[in-house]
Amino acid sequence: MEGERAPLLVVTGLAKAFGPNAVLRGVSLQIAPASIHALLGENGAGKSTLARVLLGMERPDAGTILLGGARYTPASTEEARRAGVVLVPQERTLCAHLTVADNVVLGIEPLARARLGIRDRSRARAVARAAISLVTDDPGRVPIDARAGELGVADQQLVEIARALAQGGLREDGRLAARLLVLDEPTSSLGQSDAARLFERVRALRGAGLAVLLVTHFLSDVRAHADRYTVLRDGRVAGEGDPRETEPARIVREMLGRALDDTRASAASEAALPDGGEVVLEAEGVSGVKRPKRASLTLRRGEIFGVAGLVGSGRTELLRILAGLDPKRGGTVTLRAPRGIGLLSEDRGGEGLMLGRSLAENVWLSPRAPLFARPRSLLSEGARWIEKLAIRAGGPEQRAGELSGGNQQKVQIARLLREDFDVLLVDEPTRGIDVASKAQVLALLRDLARAGKAIVLVSSQLDELVTICDRIAVLRRGTLDPPRPASSWTEASLVLEASS
Repeated sequence: MEGERAPLLVVTGLAKAFGPNAVLRGVSLQIAPASIHALLGENGAGKSTLARVLLGMERPDAGTILLGGARYTPASTEEARRAGVVLVPQERTLCAHLTVADNVVLGIEPLARARLGIRDRSRARAVARAAISLVTDDPGRVPIDARAGELGVADQQLVEIARALAQGGLREDGRLAARLLVLDEPTSSLGQSDAARLFERVRALRGAGLAVLLVTHFLSDVRAHADRYTVLRDGRVAGEGDPRETEPARIVREMLGRALDDTRASAASEAALPDGGEVVLEAEGVSGVKRPKRASLTLRRGEIFGVAGLVGSGRTELLRILAGLDPKRGGTVTLRAPRGIGLLSEDRGGEGLMLGRSLAENVWLSPRAPLFARPRSLLSEGARWIEKLAIRAGGPEQRAGELSGGNQQKVQIARLLREDFDVLLVDEPTRGIDVASKAQVLALLRDLARAGKAIVLVSSQLDELVTICDRIAVLRRGTLDPPRPASSWTEASLVLEASS
């Protein structure tokens, strides 16, 4: 498709580093006008950084970008918008208390009297109507006077797209001025029927001449709707082509960087768990306010139960419901654990630790701990866990924020172990830590399971799930599939299952 006409966007040799960390390494790709071009890759592959460069959020260190045949060097999102390059982010950014019309024109409000800052409400509504008409055939489906928070998730996504198109500008006749729409994981929070309706409109926008860069993990969406695809791996282009003519296994191989095999790391072979283990946690038909839609699981003592899934599938939300931190909309959770349940948060800096307080204070922190503690007792307890978990620190009085990521994670784990919970919910335990620390954390989890703890492990690192878990279930579009023995999974099969 791209060979039939001059490309709209040409990226050549793009490079970007943050300090010593090279994120983009000579990336080159072309996007045709009136096409859907999918951008694939594992977390950390460079997709977000490439999108940020195109949107003027980051400046590349090297390389060139041509947009419509002219050199394109946006220094800000405003410059990108004026050039017709707009974004629909993965997370919803609508103001729930504002109307659809107000959301669409937010930041670009037409003014009747510029000096006085008086908004031209008539023109604002006209812009909103024109933008909404581009994303739905039924004007009544998304009323411009309805509050955004009253709409369903799928219709909110349509408003997000309408707002992006309005940001890129609309001509007097209501036609698009935007040329390239970047969609970041647009269906991650949608069910299949809503996703299908969304892509109907995306295809209509393509038919109106808009180019779409689709950043996604869903291979099924790519094969069904994209004209071309590009895979990034470790900041480099690892594959590209027509997704309808490319086997999914090949795309997965390009993403993972290794051949697909049906073997599993030998370290996991000893992880088999008898069916007769004591059940300590049961969830039946659990649903959250938004995610998950339905999840059932049974957790046994001595087991590591892995949960795989794409970003936005509801993995963290499921753990927070099981821990009692977030409300559930339906289903039941039954805990048979005398020592209770504890959560290791994925957000260790914002939620898991008090970075400005000492290591000892973070380990001691607990609703079960005495309200007041003698400093000597506090420091003694911190020192005990420093030795027990081999935490590299200057001492128990050192602030948690001064520790490396891996040692911060060990402090979180120390607090859970000090509480002696029977059930541990562990969310992305190796995110942002070095290889050696990852191995230590994973070995610790395996040792805890052998000692009788029951663990639910969420990780984006599929090799970790396959290596240390006993069973793995895939959370797909909000629904948790039945678990299978970890020995029956490979990284590739997990990717295919989660993205189908």
